[in-house]
Amino acid sequence: MPEQVTHFKDGEIVVAGGAGFVGAHLVRSLLKDGARVTVIDNFHTGTRASLSAQNRLQVIDHDVATPLDLPGPVSHVFNLACPASPAHYQADPISTWRTSVYGADHLAQFATDKGARLVQASTSEVYGDPLETPQRESYRGNTSTIGPRACYDEGKRAAESLLMDFHRVHGTQVRIARIFNTYGPGMAKNDGRVVSNFVVQALTGAPLTLFGDGSQTRSFCYVSDMVAGLKALASADNIDGEVINLGNPNEITVAELAALLGTLLEDGVEICHEPLPLDDPRRRRPDIGKAQRLLNWSPKVSLQEGLLHTIDDFRARLG
Repeated sequence: MPEQVTHFKDGEIVVAGGAGFVGAHLVRSLLKDGARVTVIDNFHTGTRASLSAQNRLQVIDHDVATPLDLPGPVSHVFNLACPASPAHYQADPISTWRTSVYGADHLAQFATDKGARLVQASTSEVYGDPLETPQRESYRGNTSTIGPRACYDEGKRAAESLLMDFHRVHGTQVRIARIFNTYGPGMAKNDGRVVSNFVVQALTGAPLTLFGDGSQTRSFCYVSDMVAGLKALASADNIDGEVINLGNPNEITVAELAALLGTLLEDGVEICHEPLPLDDPRRRRPDIGKAQRLLNWSPKVSLQEGLLHTIDDFRARLG
């Protein structure tokens, strides 16, 4: 059977944050497509172990908060270089802001010089604690500029503003993905977000920590669907300057997620309650109409199927 030709075959691609959870999945997919990939990572939260050595893969220890200079042509730049978990980005908030804003600045300049397409991994956190649901790209958000989450939320908002100015002033080929909650195999055990927290707690016999009454909602996108969305955003023509939600629109409360895990694990789970963190969003649900229309993209993996894969992965790593 002849080899399938993909948009990325023989492409020279830079993935900043390529040793992180989503980044590593993206790198493996691009390599499978036949691309040559350079990973830029400072390994603050990512690990080298997530990337297996391959002839078409180069890994460089570099912090995007400082300028990037690489020889040779580059066709695409993916910027996933920032911790996405509150536990991690709040641990060093000044570094988080600098990574978000200075990193976007340096990678935009790099992509402009190379004539490359730049895909920015922004976040649903730019919508803050939304007063509109589902969240459309036109919604301007309800965020705090001074709260403990602002280093990430406002850092990503500032990065979007800067990148759109690069697009308007320099013609930089910018595409912005607002990523909603993503989960799947390869999440760090100490990731700090609800799926990994719940699965690790359940597998180790600990009660599941439920913040507040559990009525807050999230929309969980399996990592293979997210990677497909990012690649579709990078490969589509005539969409420079577009901002597009990537996520699963199926909304579920955190309490319902805990109950579903209890069902999947068959033994049930115990619950312990903790106060809701400051500025924790009450609802998350993307409107993905734009992604469906411009990218022909929709998530395919159900939450139950994705959780089973995630549970199996954590079970194997936890022994």
